[in-house]
Amino acid sequence: MIETRIIPLVDDAAERQVAERLSRGELVAVPTETVYGLAADAANGAAVAGIFEAKGRPRFNPLIAHVTGRDMAERYAEVDPLAGRLIERFWPGPLTLVLPLRGDAPLHPLVTAGLPTVALRSAQGSLPRVLAHLGRAVAAPSANRSGRVSPTTAAHVLRTLDGRIDAVADGGAATHGIESTIVQPRGDHVMLLRPGAVTASEIEAAIGLPVRRHDGSTILAPGQMRSHYAPHGRVRLGVSQPDADEHYIAFGPVPDASPSGPRAVFQLSERGDLREAASRLFEALSTFDAPDIDRIAVAPIPMEGLGEAINDRLARAAADR
Repeated sequence: MIETRIIPLVDDAAERQVAERLSRGELVAVPTETVYGLAADAANGAAVAGIFEAKGRPRFNPLIAHVTGRDMAERYAEVDPLAGRLIERFWPGPLTLVLPLRGDAPLHPLVTAGLPTVALRSAQGSLPRVLAHLGRAVAAPSANRSGRVSPTTAAHVLRTLDGRIDAVADGGAATHGIESTIVQPRGDHVMLLRPGAVTASEIEAAIGLPVRRHDGSTILAPGQMRSHYAPHGRVRLGVSQPDADEHYIAFGPVPDASPSGPRAVFQLSERGDLREAASRLFEALSTFDAPDIDRIAVAPIPMEGLGEAINDRLARAAADR
């Protein structure tokens, strides 16, 4: 077992310490505005392999590589005019771009899972400063065991990865609470590969081109596994009246309490606000992620705006395992 260190990200010295650990090939959970990521030097094959080992992640599932911005992105991928427009509008931020991989990219093949593309993101917060000290990209999927609930705090990371990774950089709670949107620019349109914190309508408004949905028939990007984000218990969706033996994730009004009502309730948003619900989704799943909780019911969530991303995560949490 590894002794997992906690590094409070309080100043530049702490950010330099994280960069130094990554340069030595260590695995460090790092905060972003979406969820915590499990970072490793993207050029170090042993370190990247350590991500898959620590998470128990299938190696055919590609990883997101985090960069400081466009200049670093162009070391790894071909950035066409449409990709450049998306970068200018949404970076740093919760948008990941799947772009053609450069032939000379200083990137270990495990990061792309053998695909001719690479998923790149520039996050908000302290991570770009860590990368500036490191001088290169890191691979950083969500910092949790594969298929389990994504972490939005350092404590959530430790629930499944304590003793499996070298350190957790504690930057407080994530503000968005749901992962980045993943898209692939395709000349005259943008292909949505995973809905997330940036909505399809926001992308269309920014670039004046349509966003089309991928049919999910092949894995082109991280986060497309059918079963993902799953707590211990089974998840039942679209439930307005939960059973007595279920824990309930509510959205809006909660059914009247009664002896036949739910065992416990977690409220995503009492006022029915989708942004608030997105920010609390993984906290809700983590709260009810326990061996003694075998049934979880979830209220209906509108399929609009951020509701598309919330419903995507819930569908994967509820999928057969």
